[in-house]
Order: sequence, then C-alpha cells, then structure tokens
Amino acid sequence: MMDNLVVQPPAATLNAGVTRTDITAPVGIYSRMWGAAKHDVAEGVHRPLTATVLALEPEAGDRMILVSMDWVVTPDLEVMQRLRAPLVAHCGGDEARVIIAHTHTHGIGFITPTRRDLPGGHLIEPYIDRVCNRLADAADTAVAQAADSPSTLTCGTGRCDLAVNRDLPDPMGSERYLTGYNPTAAADDTLLVARITRNRDDQPLATIVNYACHPTTLAWDNRLLSPDYIGAMRQLVEGHNPGLCLFLQGASGELSPAHQYSGDTALADQHGRRLGHAVLSVLEGMLPPRQALAYSKTVESGAPLAVWRPQSFAPSTACGAILSPVDLPLRQLPSTDELTAELERATERHSEERARRKLRQVDQIRAVGQDGVCGQEITAWRTGSALFVATPSEPYSSFQMDLRNSFPDAAVFVVTAANSGVSGYLVPADLYDRDLYQVWQSPYAADALATLQREAAGAVSHLLTAS
Repeated sequence: MMDNLVVQPPAATLNAGVTRTDITAPVGIYSRMWGAAKHDVAEGVHRPLTATVLALEPEAGDRMILVSMDWVVTPDLEVMQRLRAPLVAHCGGDEARVIIAHTHTHGIGFITPTRRDLPGGHLIEPYIDRVCNRLADAADTAVAQAADSPSTLTCGTGRCDLAVNRDLPDPMGSERYLTGYNPTAAADDTLLVARITRNRDDQPLATIVNYACHPTTLAWDNRLLSPDYIGAMRQLVEGHNPGLCLFLQGASGELSPAHQYSGDTALADQHGRRLGHAVLSVLEGMLPPRQALAYSKTVESGAPLAVWRPQSFAPSTACGAILSPVDLPLRQLPSTDELTAELERATERHSEERARRKLRQVDQIRAVGQDGVCGQEITAWRTGSALFVATPSEPYSSFQMDLRNSFPDAAVFVVTAANSGVSGYLVPADLYDRDLYQVWQSPYAADALATLQREAAGAVSHLLTAS
C-alpha cells in the first residue's frame, strides 16, 4: 500500500496463540495413495505428521482458529464435523471462524472409515479418534495463550520456483495430457508469508506460509508416512525464525515440483529447504513490526537522491469472518451402481483405486448436492489488511491470481483442500476439451471455476464493506 509516499505492509493488530500436536499415524495403517503403488500399508515414518493450531483474536472482533494439518484431505463430512466441533465451540458456535487447512501431503492415504476393510484399515478409526482428541486439546492451549498475547501480523510477498506447470502434452503424440512437468508452460510462483510477533518483545510467535505446489514429491515407491516437502520447510524456517510455521496449500490444481514421483525422502527434504530458504528471504526483507517505509527527504549528490526511512504506524484492528455458500455446477455423474460395478470389474490396482475414489466422491457429492449443483462454502476472513479465503476444492492457480489482482492492497491468503470433505479439481473452461486428468477426474462442469471465482470475490467485497 502506498499513500503520500508511505509504503505500509499489509498488517493487523490482534491477540495470538499457537501450538502444535503430533498426529503421526501408526505404522501398519492403510495408507495407499497412489494407483501405481504395490503396497497398502505404511511401513515407517519419514517425518512426523503434525497439526498446528493458531488462535487469532482481533481487538475489534471475535476469535478465529486456523489449523494446518498433514492430511491430504478429510474425505468424510462426518469426520470433518468431529474435528471442527470443539474448535467451533471456542468461536462462539460460529462455523465461519474455523478453517482446517490440509497441507495436502500425498505421503499418507485418505483417512476414511470407508477403507476399514482394506489391509491396515482396522487402525483408521482409532487413529481418527486420537487426532480429534489431540486437535481439541491443542485448540484449548492456543486459545489460552492468545488471551494474554497482544501481537502484530505482518505480511510479505516473495517468489519460489519449486512449483511448475504439470499439464504435459503426451510426448508420444497421443491426444491425451500427462500429469507431470511441462517446461513450456508458465507457473504461478507467488509466495505469501505472514509473520506474527508478540508486541511486548517483538519475538516471533508464528510464520504462515501460503504457496501453491502439489506435495507429490513422494509417490508409489514411498512406503513411509511423510509430510512431503512441507516437513523440511517447517524445520528450516523454525530453525532460523523462532515460533511455529503453518503451511497453507494454495491453488495448485496444475502445479507440482518438476522432479517428483520418487521414493527418495531426501528429494522431498531438498524441495522443502528450497521453499524454506525462499520463506526466510521474505522474512529477512520485512521491516520490524509496526513499521512502514516513508519518503524522508531529498539529498543532492551526484544525483538527486530520494531518502526513505522506517516510520511507525498502527496496524488495523478491522476484522470479520463470513461463510458464503456457493453452488458449483456439476457435469453428468455416473450412478452409484455403475461405479460399484466398475470397482468390481477392476483387475488392475490403479483402475481399482481410481474407481474407489470416484465412488467416494460421488457419494459425498450426492449427500450435499441437488439439481445439478454441489453445495459448498467459501470461508473468508479479514484481519486488518490481510485476507484469508478458503475452499474445499482444488482450483487452478488462476483462482488465486484473480483474487490477488482484484484486491491489490491486501495480502490475500488462498487456502485450498480446506474444511469440507467434498473436493475436486476446478479447471478453466477453455481446457475442458482436453484429455486431461484434472478434467476427467473432476465432477464439476466447465463453468464451475468461474462460479467459484465470482462468489469468492463477492464474499471478500462484502467482508471488506461490512468490517
């Protein structure tokens, strides 16, 4: 923001508390994530899986709770409600004030009771019980910390080239597209970072990292539970910047690392350090809390020199949270009977996994959808001049680019694979004529992404006007 030659970073004044809990699944649990995998159960742990809970209490408003947890998604609405219930209770019963963001790591399988009868499936429901209890306890701790911790949230923007476009025309000449590095296509490399510091001593409490890149470094050869690149990123950032680091997956529908689909955990750690150093670069470029950069004077030298100096300012206490319903148009969906028959006919492991996922997705959509649409909810928050927009879907990066262009004076954190158990790819309409995984996998019609973009922008505009 630039006003009268004063450049203020997006910032907010609020109370904050943060804590972390271990949610590593037991070795032996069903964890198959990849159709090409030859195994079904986890055989070890690369890095612990965690849930990090951040309680925010703006001075002018009510409490909000943000969770970053190392699951790919929560595929069952009932499980999501169990996770959310104690957090919502801390927020006065207001569903709009809770965001559970999945880091979207593919280093753990879908945690769903529907897979209880598969190898290692007997461990799934006890594991869900444990995660629900630990998340509730962590929320209690974060809320208690926030009660006596006036803080400042300050935002900065950087770049990281870890993410590349992954829609590759088949090199063998067929009409289909492969899901992997396309070196000829551009990729959104935006990295958004928020630093939260205590006002009494300006010590860091937390770092929020918002970046769009599928955590698919580790694939079918990996037999270990893993947060993928996010684990090493958090370790590096927290080693240089005290406080806990929360990762929010951005709009990464077509984005992934170039070098991926590996069984080598060292590669995931390398990717994490690559992103982590970019985060540290953003943090190093920030001024101290509550300081802007202001034009001070002109000094005549060999050239007329404009001198800029730090200047104190009071970040905004404006806040708000809304839950905005959106009806995403659906394409024609197969019946449950058709998908069940497809699953029964499957003779290859990859086709069996594909049919099982489609069956789960269609059943969930039918639970919340009607008349050719799937009902979802956009969660939008305002804290000062920082905005958070969360959706359960997996949109292409144009979603976050359009939102940030529409609200250039704010730091817009775009959170995908969040909250609801219903998910699916949202692809630009002009790609629907392609034989592309994200197109044929998605239950949504061609205008669904445009619908989400329009409704999200409207929700943010309403939030800014109301608060």
